[in-house]
Amino acid sequence: MSSRNSDLGKRLIVAIVLIAVTFAALWLGGFVFWMLVAIGGVLMMGEWADLAGASPRQKRLVQYALTVPLAIMAPGLAAGPGFLALGLVFAAAFFLGAVTRKPQLALGALYVGLPVLGLLVLRAHAVHGFLFTFWAMALVWASDTGAYFAGRAIGGPKLAPAISPNKTWAGFFGGLVASGVFAAVLVAGFGLPFVLALCTPVLAALSQIGDLYESHLKRRAGVKDSGNLLPGHGGVLDRLDGLVAVAPVAALLVLAFA
Repeated sequence: MSSRNSDLGKRLIVAIVLIAVTFAALWLGGFVFWMLVAIGGVLMMGEWADLAGASPRQKRLVQYALTVPLAIMAPGLAAGPGFLALGLVFAAAFFLGAVTRKPQLALGALYVGLPVLGLLVLRAHAVHGFLFTFWAMALVWASDTGAYFAGRAIGGPKLAPAISPNKTWAGFFGGLVASGVFAAVLVAGFGLPFVLALCTPVLAALSQIGDLYESHLKRRAGVKDSGNLLPGHGGVLDRLDGLVAVAPVAALLVLAFA
């Protein structure tokens, strides 16, 4: 087997495992889903610290600081995802800024903490928690898939060549179309509110902007991936950069309209 085929097989296996674990935790909800996203948040915070050039001590500090709001978000064991957790996320950011004197490390608490809170708010919805969380997560996957195939099939002008040379405008709009089709399926088959479906292409655009932002961070740090935890996929941030941008906004939309 060639090295390229071996890498493809590794990527596929890791992707299947990630999807299976995520879907199982999402289906079970509650403590299990919180545990998954909390662990993911701590890992993402560590990768953010690495991209920011933090020392090992600072890296541990930012991870510890984030564990306080993450712990408060635990459903059934603590206050859960609500205003207290939101306040503690901002408190963690203020604390890190004051102690480290590095604004980028403080920003990391918001970059990671708000998406975690957003996902937990979505899953905690009394009636449609599973549907709304699946919608927010899967629209990112639909956007990525549509962007990939449209970019490969059509090509054309680059979206942001200085940041991510492979992304095209065709891929960008392909991602919006794919996410819109996905949302229409959820409306027709599973009762997703129509207003959320209308907002889906906007969230897909945010997802791609989030992807570009993380590419900018990696380019500035001089690295190819945010980490090496996931064989063939890089780090956790590499897999969730789009969802980071989508989750908080999706939660606000659900709170406002659903």
